[in-house]
Amino acid sequence: MISFKFTKTLLLVLLPFFLFAQDTKKDITKLSYNELHDLYFNNVGNPKKQIQYTNAYMAKAIKENNNIRKAKANYQIALLYYKSDKNKAIQYLDSVIKYSKGTNDKFFPTAAYCEKGDFLKGQFKFKEAMANYNLAEKNALQTNIDYYYIVREYIGITKSENLGEYHEALDIFKECYRYYKSKDIRSSKYAGEYQSLIFGIADCYKSLMNTDSTSYYNKLGYSESKITKNEEYQYLFVLNEGANQVLKKNYRTGLDSINKALPKMIQYDNIGNVLASYYYLGIAYDGLGKKAKAAENFIRVDSIYKITKDISTEFVDGYPYLISYYKNLGDKENQLKYVTAYMIIDSTLQKNYRELNKVLYKEYDTPRLISEKENLITSLNNDKIKTYWGLGFLVLASLGMGAFALHQYRIKKQYRSRFEKIINEISSNDNREINKENATKIGTIKEEDIGIGEELVNQILEKLNRFEDQRGYLESNITIQNLSTSFETNNKYISKIVNLYKRKSFTQYINDLRIEYAINQLQENSKLRKYTVHALALEFGFNNAESFSAAFYKRTNIKPTYFIKELDSTL
Repeated sequence: MISFKFTKTLLLVLLPFFLFAQDTKKDITKLSYNELHDLYFNNVGNPKKQIQYTNAYMAKAIKENNNIRKAKANYQIALLYYKSDKNKAIQYLDSVIKYSKGTNDKFFPTAAYCEKGDFLKGQFKFKEAMANYNLAEKNALQTNIDYYYIVREYIGITKSENLGEYHEALDIFKECYRYYKSKDIRSSKYAGEYQSLIFGIADCYKSLMNTDSTSYYNKLGYSESKITKNEEYQYLFVLNEGANQVLKKNYRTGLDSINKALPKMIQYDNIGNVLASYYYLGIAYDGLGKKAKAAENFIRVDSIYKITKDISTEFVDGYPYLISYYKNLGDKENQLKYVTAYMIIDSTLQKNYRELNKVLYKEYDTPRLISEKENLITSLNNDKIKTYWGLGFLVLASLGMGAFALHQYRIKKQYRSRFEKIINEISSNDNREINKENATKIGTIKEEDIGIGEELVNQILEKLNRFEDQRGYLESNITIQNLSTSFETNNKYISKIVNLYKRKSFTQYINDLRIEYAINQLQENSKLRKYTVHALALEFGFNNAESFSAAFYKRTNIKPTYFIKELDSTL
């Protein structure tokens, strides 16, 4: 999907408050809110000064007990953590929401809900992101109808670009489009949003392969952007129509449009759409039978991805093309290069993971990729081997591969047995509930053995049960220290009780709860099975894919990827 939302952060809603730069030599404690606000935004890139101004802003708000000003101060602090610590930014946005609720402000807490939604979306927490967008639109509907439709558009973008829900996104874009049609769509206030919505409609139709409707809205958007002299959007519509013509197999027309738009995308440093341009150029040249030119453009797509580590799943199809292209040329080194790149993209791609597995398996399944890579490596080595020892090495390699294949067969059989055992355990009983009952009914542990009074033990066990019921273990930052604080007890007591009653260390206890929950959720929710391992790790409380995989294997003796694959083939 061609990206149509440029760098358009929600802090733009504060633009009406901007003033000209102030004299920084003034006593900042005597400055007005608007002056402090203006100084804060005039010092973007200088966090020390920004903190100085926002602290003065906050101090003034606290002194006057002005909640909406407290909210805006917290919003400024949240923006400072935008890139460095998104979790901390979310905490400050929560403070914005707390102070601005019920104030009937035109922009808060709506802007805070939206920013929070964006942060959560970046962490692959789409359900929570959508919940915050919905709160934003509910608030904006009561306080600022223009901003309500901006929020609606962001919901449409999420559904279209991240969730692949093109029909739902199209309905939202058209709803917003009808609203803006009643406004002065060529004024500076509404022109940008109106053209953005036209693009959203056109791009959704393109994703749904309704090429005639795509052309209609691309033409409309081009006309509007030309009238309002919005050059970047003008050429974005040219690019989108070029891609649409390529999909219609009008390759020469598509090439003409894309080649007109590409220099402008480079000029505006619109890297995502530079990549899109090269991708559709590759498709067009392939359609015209110009294989070398097609490969040249797919190589440019790969070069941009290597720098940015950001690629839409729509554009991954260039890799199978390059693999086949170099295979036909007999160029094993480049063939191996793009087989390897194609295999590792699942672990390096952290955006738009929703369709990644489908893309990877569309042209090649994993065993075939592994086999092709191994064959290429072997073949390249064989080309260099000219001696008797080289032939001997080949024999040993073949024996090794046979042994490896036998070993893999045995492992596969073991994994299948372990998988079936897990499924049987899920269907026969609720392990966690049984473990909780056992934990609270153990009567052989004496007070003098544990050194904690029976009443306190029972209290802590009850709190642990509530902690499990409320799924507190899904918090990624849970530690024995912060759990003991919430329990209002000593962390050594919790450690002892978990060791004796749960019969495991605190870390193992938390990880086992997460994995048991993950197993149940993966079985019940087919959408989760389309997530990357990294996304699943974040969903179930782990900080990274490695720790999630290690905990899953320790608990089940199989890897999560295998478990998901078997679930998909079984259910």
